[in-house]
Amino acid sequence: MKQFIILAIFSIFTTQLFSQTVDTRRKIEVNGSSEMEVTPDIIYLSISLKEYFKDNNSKKKVEINTIETQLYNAVQAAGIPKENLTINNISGYNYQWEKKKNPDFLVAKQYRLKVTNLNSYNKLMDAIDAKAVQYTNVESYDYSKIEPLKKELKIKALKAAKEKADFLAAALNNRVGEPLEIQEINNESYPQPIYRANMMTAKVSDEAFSPEIDFKQIKLNYQMRVVFELVK
Repeated sequence: MKQFIILAIFSIFTTQLFSQTVDTRRKIEVNGSSEMEVTPDIIYLSISLKEYFKDNNSKKKVEINTIETQLYNAVQAAGIPKENLTINNISGYNYQWEKKKNPDFLVAKQYRLKVTNLNSYNKLMDAIDAKAVQYTNVESYDYSKIEPLKKELKIKALKAAKEKADFLAAALNNRVGEPLEIQEINNESYPQPIYRANMMTAKVSDEAFSPEIDFKQIKLNYQMRVVFELVK
């Protein structure tokens, strides 16, 4: 009797488990996609400035404080908010000690600049002594309205999936029911910037340094995998 009760309980449990795991609904699975290309409107640049000697005269050094002041003034004159310029790095942990030890020691500082217009950046670089500029390059870039655009593209991808499911189901004299599964497939890419030169490098000359940059567009591509119930 005891064995019979155990067997009955096991049979009920197995039946319930089987009924929970088997889905007998007919389904249709489709992918919908939507894409768009946008031009970056936020650019993060790296600028490295370094002290230098005037006319190769070791007694006439242009100090980093003077160069930095020139940079800050150029930022304001170009109409760039001052908070868009930050210090990334300073060569030498204690450069004051290095300068006392070695009078010929040249301090370098790296800055990060956020710009929304390359014309303002070119104007800024024209205002800085080219001899003080070691190099400039692009760290990264972005699009200011990218988040609402992502939402819009995901909705379009879902609608495209629904449209595809509708005409495929209609071909079989069926119709699409409620969505059972939705999976987002993110294919967005941020291509590397393309320069008219491989690296924007400042040459030590009396000419103003005004680099020109070309950018690939940011391509946003979203795919949505959707499983719909298929009904008569």
